[in-house]
Amino acid sequence: MAAVLGIDISKAKFTVALRTPEGKTRRKTCPNTSAGFEELARWLTRQHVTQVHACLEATGTYGEALATWLYDAGHQVSVVNPAVIHAYARVQLARSKTDALDAELIAQFTVTQQPPRWAPPAPEIRALQALIRRLDALHGMHTQETNRLETAAVPDVRASIEAVLSNLATQIAHVKQLIRDHIDRHPGLRLQRALLTSIPGIGEATAAVLIAEVFDKPFSSARQAAAFAGLVPRLSESGTLRGRPRLSKIGPGRVRKALYFPAIAALRFNPTIRAVRARLAAAGKPTMVIIGAAMRHLIHLAYGVLKSKQVYRATYGHP
Repeated sequence: MAAVLGIDISKAKFTVALRTPEGKTRRKTCPNTSAGFEELARWLTRQHVTQVHACLEATGTYGEALATWLYDAGHQVSVVNPAVIHAYARVQLARSKTDALDAELIAQFTVTQQPPRWAPPAPEIRALQALIRRLDALHGMHTQETNRLETAAVPDVRASIEAVLSNLATQIAHVKQLIRDHIDRHPGLRLQRALLTSIPGIGEATAAVLIAEVFDKPFSSARQAAAFAGLVPRLSESGTLRGRPRLSKIGPGRVRKALYFPAIAALRFNPTIRAVRARLAAAGKPTMVIIGAAMRHLIHLAYGVLKSKQVYRATYGHP
């Protein structure tokens, strides 16, 4: 058995559990900084370990730097959905939860399940992801300040909020332009944007999110891409009890948020999606089910145009 490194990561620090080829387990906690990464490297050297299969959960931006550093150092890296680790913990009847125990659990998961290898996205995709996430954060702050303005009764407080809103609006416009300029500078990204925006309902903003957050990954089918985005139905049946199917919603929420209004537009203007709406409406499906199906079909169409490198045509068959 090769050395395995289970990693429980947070904003400030990460805890590792090293399973050696001899079956021994050793633990270490380091700051989640570049200095902490070097500290981990020295510790691995002292353990006489030159290469590991490292595994950590996909926890937003907290683990990206460490995962990339491990990959660049020549280690095998796996980044798994936290829901998978949570389900594994339930199967193992794990009753306690600490950073050290979580790291050991991830190491055990890696040994028994052999999760697939992960590779960091290309530098231009990393930059686009950072810009997309910054824009998402700015929109969130703008919404918060708008909500505060609605209840602000003191004139000086209202003036302060309005000043912040004005600055946020300027920054939002600035970051949007940075995203456009970044895509324009990279022919591959520019081609992807052109293909995606040929789909009625998908504009430049949505295309940028899809390029950065979905189609930087090597999906082998449109269904895989839709499942990653949390847009496949999740059935709930037990005996004679049948729950209403719902979207799994496992995956990055910003992708589903980015597709919501494009799906509504596509239900009106996209011939393929209109056919889906007609079929589901005839079956008596509620509005939110139809919108969810439209979001899923947009992912399928996006996968299709990127895979074929052909613009959308209204004669496309249903995904």
